[in-house]
Amino acid sequence: MEQPTFPGRPTSSFPTAPKSSAALRSSGPIVGLDGSIPSQAATPFASSGPVAEFGSSFTPQTTSPFFSSVPAVGPQPANFRELPPPIRPSGPSSPPSYQVQNVGSYQQMQAPRYHPIAQSSVPLGSPPFIGQPRGPLYTGSFQPHSQTPAVSMGPTPQSSSQIIPRNNVPQLSEPSFTATKIPSQPPLHGYSNVPPRPSMPSFQPDPQFHASGPVSQRPMQGFPPAHVPATHASPYYAHQSIVPPPPPIGGPLGYTSRDQLQHPLTGPPLGGVQSLVEEFQSLSVGSVPGSLNPGVDTNLLPRPLNGDEISTKIPEIYPLNCHPRFLRLTTHAIPNSQSLFSRWHLPLGAVVHPLAETPDGEEVPVINFGPVGIVRCRRCRTYINPYVTFTDAGRKWRCNLCSFLNDVPAEYYCALDASGRRSDINQRPELCKGSVEFVASTEYMVRPPMPPLYFFLIDVSVSAVRSGLLEIVAKTIKSCLDDLPGFPRTQIGFITFDNTLHFHNLKSSLTQPQMLVVADLDDIFLPLPDDLLVNLSESRHVVEAFLDSLPVMFQSSVNVESALGPALKASFMVMSQLGGKLLIFQSTLPSLGVGRLRLRGDELRVYGTDKEYTLRLPEDSFYKQMAAEFTKNQIAVDIYAFSEKYTDIASLGSLAKYTGGQVYHYPSFQVAIHHEKLSYELGRNLRRETAWEAVMRIRCGKGVRFTNYHGHFMLRSTDLLALPAVDCDKAFAMQFSLEENLMTTQTVYFQVALLYTSSTGERRIRVHTAAAPVVTDLNEMYNQADTGAIISLLGRIAIENSLSQKLDDARQSIHLKLMKSLKEYRNLFAVQHRLSGRLIYPESLRLLPLYVLALCKSVALRGGYADAPLDDRCAAGYSMMILPVSRMLKLLYPSLFRINENLLKDGKESQEPLIQLPLTALNLDPKGIYILDDGFNFVIWLGRMLPADLVSNILGADLAGVPDLSKVVVFEHDNPISKKLMMILNQLREKNFSSYPSCRLVRQGEQPRELSLFLANLVEDPTAGSTSYVDWILQVHRQSQS
Repeated sequence: MEQPTFPGRPTSSFPTAPKSSAALRSSGPIVGLDGSIPSQAATPFASSGPVAEFGSSFTPQTTSPFFSSVPAVGPQPANFRELPPPIRPSGPSSPPSYQVQNVGSYQQMQAPRYHPIAQSSVPLGSPPFIGQPRGPLYTGSFQPHSQTPAVSMGPTPQSSSQIIPRNNVPQLSEPSFTATKIPSQPPLHGYSNVPPRPSMPSFQPDPQFHASGPVSQRPMQGFPPAHVPATHASPYYAHQSIVPPPPPIGGPLGYTSRDQLQHPLTGPPLGGVQSLVEEFQSLSVGSVPGSLNPGVDTNLLPRPLNGDEISTKIPEIYPLNCHPRFLRLTTHAIPNSQSLFSRWHLPLGAVVHPLAETPDGEEVPVINFGPVGIVRCRRCRTYINPYVTFTDAGRKWRCNLCSFLNDVPAEYYCALDASGRRSDINQRPELCKGSVEFVASTEYMVRPPMPPLYFFLIDVSVSAVRSGLLEIVAKTIKSCLDDLPGFPRTQIGFITFDNTLHFHNLKSSLTQPQMLVVADLDDIFLPLPDDLLVNLSESRHVVEAFLDSLPVMFQSSVNVESALGPALKASFMVMSQLGGKLLIFQSTLPSLGVGRLRLRGDELRVYGTDKEYTLRLPEDSFYKQMAAEFTKNQIAVDIYAFSEKYTDIASLGSLAKYTGGQVYHYPSFQVAIHHEKLSYELGRNLRRETAWEAVMRIRCGKGVRFTNYHGHFMLRSTDLLALPAVDCDKAFAMQFSLEENLMTTQTVYFQVALLYTSSTGERRIRVHTAAAPVVTDLNEMYNQADTGAIISLLGRIAIENSLSQKLDDARQSIHLKLMKSLKEYRNLFAVQHRLSGRLIYPESLRLLPLYVLALCKSVALRGGYADAPLDDRCAAGYSMMILPVSRMLKLLYPSLFRINENLLKDGKESQEPLIQLPLTALNLDPKGIYILDDGFNFVIWLGRMLPADLVSNILGADLAGVPDLSKVVVFEHDNPISKKLMMILNQLREKNFSSYPSCRLVRQGEQPRELSLFLANLVEDPTAGSTSYVDWILQVHRQSQS
């Protein structure tokens, strides 16, 4: 039967290899989803907790519990690179014509239609005038077409196997590009600490000549042109190279093509090869006017001053896909062959944020199939989704992943209309929305759903008592008791520890809590097993009494020891029956009992050697083993680390890494500065909706297989992620490869399924579905690339590499991927266009070089020993492994605002939106006030030439009476300036609810605080031996053309 087509779904407009004759051939069922699959060998994860989404009889495979990724599998052709096909202009059926215009008044135009006008002739071989227009832009289709060019280029274009090397293209006699070191200029006036910058006069291009922008493309067949965004929407315009093009290499001008015979008024582009439409962005890397040295106009450098930019093209072409906030591919064009994949060079994968917060009115619909059960494919266990097709008058449906033909349950049957669509499609969210949530039946449970459980393990050594930590923690927990999810089923418990363990009896029949002390750290036991974990609603008054007494209970303690290891074993004994969330508050290095650690952060002789990475690994295997046991029993661990000294975050963080938890690090903890931050972040952790005892799997269509996974989880089988707890602040990344040498499908489908228990005790399955086209053109892969997803995946890969190699090697690996990709992209246009003196890049990846530079300058990867404390580096790495794309990009390229003008304005003028500035010290004015916001912290920079009264209003005191700004707390004072400042800070905080940025003040010239807190985050400047953005672009240009 002929397969129906549905409005709203993309039609087959991508050229692919012919389909296999075996229409129903499948790669086989995916592991873990069919209840009929026989059990595998027993594993440490065969627990009482639920198993993969998918059938009570499934038992996960045995894998090592300590690796978050598996090696990539799949053939990679050696020493083979498929040459790119010749680039031919493709456009609408009526060919464009070239309108004669005044060269001096030429502007870039974008018009859907061109009226044929006679073209002035140009003598063959004579170069056009400098700055000459290149003719109107062609509009290209989303897919590459093979059609006759509309203009004559002389002889027939050569095949891919006969492409002329770029060094055979005639070149004008001009100096070759060399990487001459740019001399530095004197420091900023009044600012002696600005790193040296290249001496570059400001370059203002002639306003008569607009920079060339990206070529607009014709939308896919079956979709109106309105789906394609205007090319001038991008704020970044590539700089037009002001050099004469080479002479044409084609034959004599004439009407040799069919289109030209049909449209005799059209002619070839002016100037030969150089005037071909450029389907890429470029940046001039030549001589800046007035300078003898090669350089870059800094005003033309691409910068993410608008934050994370999500392409709107894909959601318009695939409106049935889930929103990009849930799933983002590194490129939304899947290569059709291994040879094409080998030329991509960048990671091929996805970033998944399954529980991302949604704006009001866009909540994920909840679907309850009732006794019918969830409709799934019988072969591959894919959940029904908008991309399945119905046949046989609605009695059967075909799986979009494996093409298996399934029977439609009688209770789910609905007749099809004339177009082949179900009549109730608009009333069925699972058939018209890419993200849905199914209510799971009892077959998805192996035990009753667990209640929300919060267990607190609190360090009460002298450092914790003196820092004021206990008071903040106790008050915050008490303030959250009414908002803990799961009432009235919520369970709660506490253990405190120093050199002994303190168990707290919270039985509801008591009026005051009882403390029982266990001093034997080698033989841990529970003194009252049944009363250490209580129902919050029943024991509320005892819990509140305990929290009120906690700050003073250990006030006279002088114990400096910490028995964290034994305390972990005791917590496991209490929680193992139910699971839940374990929150650890640690303020010193564990020193007693099992799991004790030693100072190893000052081993300078190890840095720079092949054993450097061992400092970033857990020292004691005890913590990995405990993480495996916690995961097996559905226990997630969150670490709150407070210390001015080394506490071995590398070891402690592994508890969070393998249990789906999170590391919160408060270096140099001070109550006055960190009080609000700790209170907010602990409160959010307790109040936010949490998915308990969860497992996640991502399925994909035939020919594609996921190989590596990155994030905080335990890999239970080859593709099943065990997540004892997961929430809206955690994202995961994964890589996939091609299983076949040649793809036979036109579209690849991806489906993420998260099976979890809600806080209300309901078993649910969150499902996200997306489709991506299979392409044969490398240019399409680059054009549909997602910089944010690429950087998120590259960052996770680099951090994991730093755990097995030197930091420099991890950074070089990122550099190599960037250089190879840009070089490969450049080669696509090396024959058709003159590329000398220009850095060539696709519009979609214009920010990739900057983000790669920022990634290498991040705390997790920058420099060596002297550039970041070991605990700070490890904590940053753990945080970056779970960050969603938007927060990752904000951390790498923070926002910089000048606010002193807003503070001095009155009325509505003071509420004008802040303008984000490039991250370079060249934008700093000694008379200004600036805020640096990376999503985790605010740094307020005060210029040394600020009026004294303005500074006094901010500080609430005269600056002369404040010798140490590191101890100053920014809060609202009774003056207009201070109130406006707090309003600005609160507005910035409202843009990100995941974290609470604390505020630090730094004065210009105040070293070393200014360098460590502020200048080190100006990623466009050279710091700590690293290169500047300008020098980095020059280096990228040199290596991409070598």
